Amino acid sequence: MRVQTAEFLLSAGRADQFPAGGRPEVAFAGRSNVGKSSLINRLLGRRALARTSSTPGRTRTINFYAVNDAVLFVDLPGYGYAKVSRGVQEEWWALVEAYLAERVPLRGVVHLTDARHPPTEQDRELQEFLAAVRVPCIHVLTKGDKVPRGMRAAARRTAHEVLGLASSDAIVFSAETGEGAAELWRAIDAAVTAPPGRRAAAAVTQNQIDAPGAAC
Repeated sequence: MRVQTAEFLLSAGRADQFPAGGRPEVAFAGRSNVGKSSLINRLLGRRALARTSSTPGRTRTINFYAVNDAVLFVDLPGYGYAKVSRGVQEEWWALVEAYLAERVPLRGVVHLTDARHPPTEQDRELQEFLAAVRVPCIHVLTKGDKVPRGMRAAARRTAHEVLGLASSDAIVFSAETGEGAAELWRAIDAAVTAPPGRRAAAAVTQNQIDAPGAAC
């Protein structure tokens, strides 16, 4: 996709604030400080369209960006910041759960994990949730420029094992160099143009997540 226009659309703190309309959506999810905003800005060729909070873990809204007035990029709030209270974590999850489980225009999730470290338990839980609600995902290893090429295969294998992915072909991405951007765009284009998958008619609650495997 050649980006001609990219603009901030709105921030939603509740499900009833999600935008109307049927434009396909691609969401971006990952831990706080994993590099979501930097990745989105790099893909869209903008320096500061997607912004981060000055305090990690503080942002609790879902941000929507219109790309070419045809596709929406959806920036989900980062999770896993140690200093965030349990109440804030539950608030974050309720909003994200409502989006992931019920949002009909959602065509896929770009799940970001840090290439330098193994995925966390929360990364694995998100992956299991995506499988349970039948949302396809694209796995991206961020900050690839900080990992020597000789160690990347091991990083892919580790992520594959921890997350229980069907494939270990994660995309290594660097917001600094642009590495992986073309490959990620191809994956996003494929997700956007694919026929919409079957979605559950009702929200799936955390207690219902017991399906093995992953959507990737």
